[in-house]
Amino acid sequence: MKRFLILFLFTFQGLLAQVQFEARVSKNTLGLNERIRIDFIMNVDGDNFEQPNFDGFKVVAGPSQQISQSWINGRSSFQKIYSYILQPTQKGNVVIKQAAIEFNGQVYKTSPIKVVVTNAVAQERDPNDRQQQGGQGSETLNLVAEISKTNPYLNEPITVVYKLYFNNIGVNGFKELAKPKYNDFWNQNIEIKQLAIEEGSFQGQRCYFVILKKTILYPQKSGKLTIEPLSLDIGVELPTDRRNMFGQMITTMDNKVVSAGAKTINVRPLPETGKPADFSGAVGKFNFIVTPSKTSVKSGESLDLVVSASGTGNMKLFTLPKPVVPNALEMYDPVHDEKVTTSLTGMSGRISDKYTIIPQYKGKYIIKPMQFSYFDLSTGSYKTITSQEIAIDVLDGPMQAEANSTANAAKNVISKTDQFKYIKSKTTLVSVVKDDFYGSDLYYALLFAPFIILPIIIIAKKKKEAIDGDVTGNRIKMNNKLAKKYLSEAKKQLNNKEAFYIALEKAMHNFLKAKLHIETSEMSKDNIRELLLSRNANPESVVSFINLTENCEFARYAPASSASIQQDFDKAVLIISELEKQIV
Repeated sequence: MKRFLILFLFTFQGLLAQVQFEARVSKNTLGLNERIRIDFIMNVDGDNFEQPNFDGFKVVAGPSQQISQSWINGRSSFQKIYSYILQPTQKGNVVIKQAAIEFNGQVYKTSPIKVVVTNAVAQERDPNDRQQQGGQGSETLNLVAEISKTNPYLNEPITVVYKLYFNNIGVNGFKELAKPKYNDFWNQNIEIKQLAIEEGSFQGQRCYFVILKKTILYPQKSGKLTIEPLSLDIGVELPTDRRNMFGQMITTMDNKVVSAGAKTINVRPLPETGKPADFSGAVGKFNFIVTPSKTSVKSGESLDLVVSASGTGNMKLFTLPKPVVPNALEMYDPVHDEKVTTSLTGMSGRISDKYTIIPQYKGKYIIKPMQFSYFDLSTGSYKTITSQEIAIDVLDGPMQAEANSTANAAKNVISKTDQFKYIKSKTTLVSVVKDDFYGSDLYYALLFAPFIILPIIIIAKKKKEAIDGDVTGNRIKMNNKLAKKYLSEAKKQLNNKEAFYIALEKAMHNFLKAKLHIETSEMSKDNIRELLLSRNANPESVVSFINLTENCEFARYAPASSASIQQDFDKAVLIISELEKQIV
């Protein structure tokens, strides 16, 4: 009996043991291009295993199941493991949620696991990895960011070209996991119309490459600046050692994550020696000219004064000097114009400010010479260009001295009618006897007022109900109101870059909602273009509208001068006005 009892206890000791169910990961911190293994381990044979929702990860392999059971010194042990291989799809703190099993009618869950996903990291080549080493020769798949210059001056252009090198491997497409970030850089992507495969070499090995992205950068801050990497998830075809019945090599499909790696740019500040007092940040090589539309005018007739700089350099990142004119010439705020193209060599073209000037008095007036200073990269020194003196001849009108004396004389003469103005010469008498309220005009007005007001109230109520029932019309009115509100808010935020571009983007979106009768979910670039063109909008206005909308997104994070912000506001007002007239 004693032996039977001992055998019974050994047989069912598993039922008396405490249930353990936990999740373990191979590492808690990994790069965007790395993988982790997660194991869900239980010491009992649980049922109805429910895997967690792997948000932020892609399941590369799994689940695989392992079961082991052993007897050691009369004690039994049991273990069941569900394993997964995961690939992160985003950076940041990612939480792997709970898994669950059932055992003896009870539900057991694992604890959530926090995993930190960083930028893609450099990985050493594994000689046993078929994705990197093949039987027919080495297999190459590398993403490289080629920097034209790593120690530029402040506002000196540099280029970043992203190339994907590959060899003995098939590429079936890719998607961006992490876009490069150019903090403290002014940046613009150079359009690549069509991807082309070219021959080249990587680390001494002959291979092919494709240029995926070209970007021009202008550093806006001195010191060490970091370009965060571009990371791609690439679908690949990998060769194997097996062949089909025709002798052709059999390939397998897989995904690889590659990264260009972070790049550090050491930006040199512009030298302080010889820096002109009026230097406004222009870097490159420029010509500077000030041109009047005419030099002889009549009183009240306007002329235009154009201040312009042309050449190559950071054309959009500095302001032109402002002319100083005599008080007799009334000068209005300028209209800014840019005709600038951007290529891998940098920005080139012409920028100008056009001032409208209206003379008030007859005479000859001098506009003093203007100075424009810039830093010449070819010589490493500052250069200053001085414009010519401009003489404006006003042919007719009052002389300034006569006008001033007439104005002063008018101020000193006191008219007779004003001498006793403070004494009231007329009075109004009020009777002390008041009329009775009964039978007065106010009495009859209050008596018949309800008969007049009630029909007005009924008509107004019906009109309001009709307006409330017009859902589409109300939405259009609301969107129109919001567009005007945000456009007004953008104007107030001209000195606050991020708030300005947020308000400007909302204004343009609400304008589209009002005019095209669409919702936010329908605002794709292709849909907007098709709808605007179908409503007889000018194609150039449509392209300008879409480009400005896209510009609002990255302009919030890129450095911008007050001139470029004012220019974007003026451009938005102009484009909205044009589309208002064109859309039918």
